[in-house]
Amino acid sequence: MSDIRFSGTVDHLAVKTDDMLRDVEEYKKLGFSVETVYEDWAMMRDSNGFGIALLPPESKHPEHIGMKVETLEELTAAAEREKRPIKPHRDGTSSFYTKGIGGNIVELIYYPE
Repeated sequence: MSDIRFSGTVDHLAVKTDDMLRDVEEYKKLGFSVETVYEDWAMMRDSNGFGIALLPPESKHPEHIGMKVETLEELTAAAEREKRPIKPHRDGTSSFYTKGIGGNIVELIYYPE
């Protein structure tokens, strides 16, 4: 049996912000486009598809590294190995959070077509 817990492509970084709407505008000046803005988080993407998730103080989401898997089956298998529940999200994605290296949080996420 392999020692690999899961694999995926780094999709986004989620970082805290004290003024989400201000930072959305600043990331736009860096060439990022707005993918989603909710009251408790915003997702910005660069021209290569890399994301920055902005987390205001009232956000329930933790700071994390987001890794994308290609299939729901990959996500399900990884969630079973990690003993974590998969949560569907309002934007249509499904994911789970787990511990990464050094206690940093990793989100493994699936984007349906």
